[in-house]
Amino acid sequence: MRAPAFWYAPPGRLATLLTPLSWLWRVAAVLRLRVPVKVRVPVLCVGNLVAGGAGKTPVVQDLVARLGARGVTAASLSRGHGGRLRGPLPVDPARHHAGDVGDEPLLLAATGAAWIGRDRVVAANAMVETGVRAIILDDGFQNHALHKDLSLIVVDGGTGFGNGRVIPAGPLRETVSNGLRRADALVVIGDGPGVATVPPLAGALPVLTARLLPDAASVAGLQGRPLLAFAGIGRPGKFFETLRDAGLSVVAEMAFPDHHPFSAADLSALLARAEALGATLVTTEKDAMRLSPIWRSRVAVLPVCVSWDDPAIVERLLDRVMGVRHG
Repeated sequence: MRAPAFWYAPPGRLATLLTPLSWLWRVAAVLRLRVPVKVRVPVLCVGNLVAGGAGKTPVVQDLVARLGARGVTAASLSRGHGGRLRGPLPVDPARHHAGDVGDEPLLLAATGAAWIGRDRVVAANAMVETGVRAIILDDGFQNHALHKDLSLIVVDGGTGFGNGRVIPAGPLRETVSNGLRRADALVVIGDGPGVATVPPLAGALPVLTARLLPDAASVAGLQGRPLLAFAGIGRPGKFFETLRDAGLSVVAEMAFPDHHPFSAADLSALLARAEALGATLVTTEKDAMRLSPIWRSRVAVLPVCVSWDDPAIVERLLDRVMGVRHG
């Protein structure tokens, strides 16, 4: 799905006309409420309030790594959107592909232990039985089946909460006020107009700021080369901006819907255009997960990681949820 442009503009006629339908979405959300099940290990949720990407995956990767550095056996848990397997099962990059488990779990499995499971409670219990001692729930904030010990809401600094309306009148999965009542902290990724809108809404919640930094070695390898950039993520423009901010030469760009399943025809057309421009194809790590091995070898990839403005705040949140006491 590609987010409609009016979602990120001041509310206009179309948003007003669709608002009654958003009431049905809100009622459905209330009907999904249930008493959450608590498992025997801490569950940390990284979610958002809008449909589409906000930078959750790098945050999940970072938390898994930080817990691992503490000696905690941590793993991510995703629904497995876009994959045919229901789980619960650990993701194996050597055996699974995006059509099996989804692109995000496959990417998460490249840097740490990752599981999928349509039933989050069943999956979480299976993870505990195999020795996992902390679960990072990827994009499960609106799933009320599993108790969360810490909930982080990730916000794209460029777009914030959009026009503030609930789907389909806007990008929100639920109202901001309802979501923030269940959150423990907000994570604002990057700069832009959305940054200023967050603190007034956050109230007493901590607001952590961070940015996505491209891998330095990958940037160096792309320097001086004309690039045709393509992406099928929540906000492709964010990827194109990252390339340009890194000083790279983007001569053309192609945006696809989020989680787009790239066909051989798509890629052949992209390659033909790149060759006509004398350019190199480049895409995101997440998009690369949906490419066949033969195509991955023909497309450059720009990995990114999250860089916290104040990592100490993150560590204090982890101390709290892991029960760490300081003398």
